[in-house]
Amino acid sequence: MVSSRSSKTQSTSPKKSHPFRQWRQRLATVPSLPSEDSIALRILVQSLVTVGICAMAVASADVTETSNWNLLAIPLSAAGAYWSWRSRRRANVGVKFCIAMGMLVALVLFFGRLLNNPGDTRIVLAELLIQLQVLHSFDLPRRKDLGYSMMIGLVLIGVAATISQTLLFGPLLFLFLLIALPVLVLDYRSRLGLLSQSWRSIYTGTSPKKLGGVMLVVVLLGLLIFAALPRLPGYQLRTFPVNGSVDTDASFDGRTILNPGYVGDGRGDGPEAEGGSGGSGSPESGPGAISTDFYYGFNQRMNQNLRGEMIPKVVMRVRSQAEGFWRVMAFDRYTGQGWEVSRNDATSTLQRSRSSYQFWPLRVPRLGPSREVVQTYTMVSDFQNLIPALYEPKQVYFPAERIAVDPEGAMRAPKALIEGITYTVISDVSLRVPSLLREVEGDYPSNIEKYYLQVPAELQERVRRETERLLATAPLPLTNDYDKAVFLTDVLKQRYSLEEDLPFFADDEDLVEAFLFKYQGGTADHFSTVLTIMLRSVGIPARLAAGFGPGQFNPFTGFYIVRNTDAYAVTEVFFPKYGWFNFDPIPGHLFEPPSEGVGSPFRVLRQIWEWLQGQLPAPAVELIQAGLRLIGRLLEIAIGALLRLRGWLRLLAFAIAATAIGFATWLGQQLWRKWQHRRWLTQLSPVEKVYQQMLQRLAAQGYAKPAAQTPFEYVEQLRESAFARLAPVEAIINAYVSWRYGGKAADISWLRSQLEQLARRSPSSVS
Repeated sequence: MVSSRSSKTQSTSPKKSHPFRQWRQRLATVPSLPSEDSIALRILVQSLVTVGICAMAVASADVTETSNWNLLAIPLSAAGAYWSWRSRRRANVGVKFCIAMGMLVALVLFFGRLLNNPGDTRIVLAELLIQLQVLHSFDLPRRKDLGYSMMIGLVLIGVAATISQTLLFGPLLFLFLLIALPVLVLDYRSRLGLLSQSWRSIYTGTSPKKLGGVMLVVVLLGLLIFAALPRLPGYQLRTFPVNGSVDTDASFDGRTILNPGYVGDGRGDGPEAEGGSGGSGSPESGPGAISTDFYYGFNQRMNQNLRGEMIPKVVMRVRSQAEGFWRVMAFDRYTGQGWEVSRNDATSTLQRSRSSYQFWPLRVPRLGPSREVVQTYTMVSDFQNLIPALYEPKQVYFPAERIAVDPEGAMRAPKALIEGITYTVISDVSLRVPSLLREVEGDYPSNIEKYYLQVPAELQERVRRETERLLATAPLPLTNDYDKAVFLTDVLKQRYSLEEDLPFFADDEDLVEAFLFKYQGGTADHFSTVLTIMLRSVGIPARLAAGFGPGQFNPFTGFYIVRNTDAYAVTEVFFPKYGWFNFDPIPGHLFEPPSEGVGSPFRVLRQIWEWLQGQLPAPAVELIQAGLRLIGRLLEIAIGALLRLRGWLRLLAFAIAATAIGFATWLGQQLWRKWQHRRWLTQLSPVEKVYQQMLQRLAAQGYAKPAAQTPFEYVEQLRESAFARLAPVEAIINAYVSWRYGGKAADISWLRSQLEQLARRSPSSVS
């Protein structure tokens, strides 16, 4: 009896459900989200993704060689979107598993490429996103899935904007905006349940006129923000753009400089390298013509007895935290008609690790303030095996196994930099502080005196006397090397002229002597040579540095466009403990390179102002500048007065200033609204204008008309409130209703006379 009862009890007790069965039961109770049926929304979202993929391909065309393969994602994603729309009401469990496995494969490929190419990860991440979008397009039945695709398109267009180096990206951005506006409208209407499968739904509430107006406002507002937004230093992440590959020979020692503009590729080892004029290149000594493509100063030997001009050609694009002098190389030995690198055999090579493109050039410790400047260079045309960079580079991310650095701090690659090579340099740029440099005493290290005070013996005494004569003309005594360098730089700019048609020097003629005593000038680079030798003649160490000027800044891409014609030479002067500083004596150039100054965060506004200066007449420019100076001076006085106050007086002053600013803002808003209202009235017909002016005056007297009230209901409301001047109001309203709904003409002058009767306050309102 007991056993049978216990068995019966066990049979009637509920069975414990399996955990997997419980999960399926709970999952069945979750309400399924409705599918998105709008064909228009789906096609426009797919168009957004397509534009994003195209933008990535266009923007990375000069950055990566595999970017064009991304275009295959466009038909694949479109096919997936079509299949997912046809299968939007199915479970698609098998497809989801295939998508999951495909995403894992894409992730493995991503990490593989990331390890093999430890450079710029933006393109690698964008390509992973494109692959995931292709897989995701096969399963997007609901609106939230379309939202994911919209965000992927937005991310792709954003990444393309960060890597784009040309304005070809601009039309695609404009097209993206043109598609995004109706997508946002349709997505909102879909959330309200106002969309259907019909294409007509795309025109409901999204007329081209309205979309055009919204787009115009967005574009103008975006350009205004773009112009006023300060350009603050970027590159906060330490993963820098590097692309391409430079093969490294086992015999690479960094001693060879490749310059096709010279005979024998600039190596100095050909039969014509000692001064012959045969071949297609320039001779390394003696008279000759400048190469039309390559700057003659980027060579182991710099021949300044060449004449001619280069044909402008874009060499590279530079994105930098500050504009600067993109230094290529420097020279220590003066040859009488040019320069050479005397310690070329002392060039050393640097090896990078396998896991990073990073090199660490050897640097000389120095005092004084400095700032870090990050630059990314992309070669637009084939260049030499020299690596331009701001001086002094401390980290270099370059796509080669080894690079070389010569004793003058110039960097060299194993092979020529071909088109498309991208590399990044982090430089520690010394800031020029005249008060510190004036205190430096002439106690130079032995290696500085040995290499950077060299002047030919037959030239030394004559140039020294001329230099001291010029220094003696200074209005105040010059007691330090910095002021002497500044004064001599200014003397060369002011008292000597550029001579573009300068004749060739004779074989025994010295460049500096001819410049100072015969021609009273020379070519642009001759100025820097003369300044360098003049400083050396009075015991100030100096050397000649050659590189590129900043180039033309493109505010839309953020890149400096650097051409071969931007190359020139400057003088570098050594100051113990603080290092080398540039002095530019070329007429028309800035005294110091911009990289040694403070970068301007409002560079775009400055460019706009410089353009306006060229368009406006001189008196207007002077008037605007005087007004800006006056405003700046008043602000300076006001801020200074506030800062001089202490305690509760400062708090009270700040409260008064904040109240004044708030009142000025409110007053400006009121004036703006009045101007908008007057502008709106001018666009109305005469009858409606009188009607609206009547409503405005009555509202000012306390009788505002509710928006939902008809004109006749408004008249009844005024009658009930015992409004004293009801007759003019009834006359204007009757005329307005007859014109608006009956098409009857009205006597405008009579209506205006009725309106004038409402100008004064009514007795009832006064009481």
